[in-house]
Amino acid sequence: MRWLVALLMTSAMWQGAAAGEEIDSSPTLSRIASAGEITIGHRTSEAPFSYLVNDQPTGYAIDLCLNVIEGLEETLGLGDLKVNYVPVTPANRFILVRNGEVDIECGVTTNTPERRRQAAFSYPHFLTATRYVSLAEQHMDSLQDLAGRSVVSTTGTINIAQLNELNRTEGLAISVMLSRNHEEAFDMVASGQASAFVMDEVLLAGLVSSAVDPAAFHISQATLSSAEPYGLMMPPDDPVFVELVNKELRNIYQSETIHTLYEKWFLQPLPPDNRVLNLPLAPALAAIFANPEQYIE
Repeated sequence: MRWLVALLMTSAMWQGAAAGEEIDSSPTLSRIASAGEITIGHRTSEAPFSYLVNDQPTGYAIDLCLNVIEGLEETLGLGDLKVNYVPVTPANRFILVRNGEVDIECGVTTNTPERRRQAAFSYPHFLTATRYVSLAEQHMDSLQDLAGRSVVSTTGTINIAQLNELNRTEGLAISVMLSRNHEEAFDMVASGQASAFVMDEVLLAGLVSSAVDPAAFHISQATLSSAEPYGLMMPPDDPVFVELVNKELRNIYQSETIHTLYEKWFLQPLPPDNRVLNLPLAPALAAIFANPEQYIE
């Protein structure tokens, strides 16, 4: 019995020392451990990923981050960290992460080669393509249907670049309009100020489902991009933190937790108005959950 106790004590001491080394080698973890708190960057209206219900951040990406934080607390012996929430926008999210004002952004940021020069990303937690929404009465569905029309997208997103590239390469003479947020862009389509709103298809689906008359809107079959990954965004130049976050995500993905979370946010009624997106798990995303290491950029 004594040898077993000694073995367990030695193992605990070794694990504690290893955790201490990881914390010391990571600026982000050092800051978190020193302060006893971690800061999540969240969106205010990106259902079902990151949005507010009764002024409280909630959503699929928020739940993922909270599960990751629980794993980090246990793995590194950090105790119960205080979780702070900071709202971010497409325009300021990269600045806040780079400046260390946000430790991990939990939202709908697409992982692209250009963006990886500004921040680090976790394994993907969702895949989505870029489409457009229009009024159903306009009978728009193809990219050519955008020709000569006013089309809006949200400033600070990759969708603007995709729209401008389509306009340039296809010579569609689109009048590109900018909005401050997705709700404003969607309202512009609803009111006839813009013919279409170009954005990630899953976000368009959320906006349409929450409309007074969802049948009044149509999401195009045509896409402006292939399926692209959302990832949790973290400070650049901190590979230790990224590796540990990915380790916790891998544990989540390879357990029932990910299926429970996916069903909760994409197949069940969403708070606060109980709308249902009804988006079954896509095979490509299921493959990433099964083997996240396959997707390493």
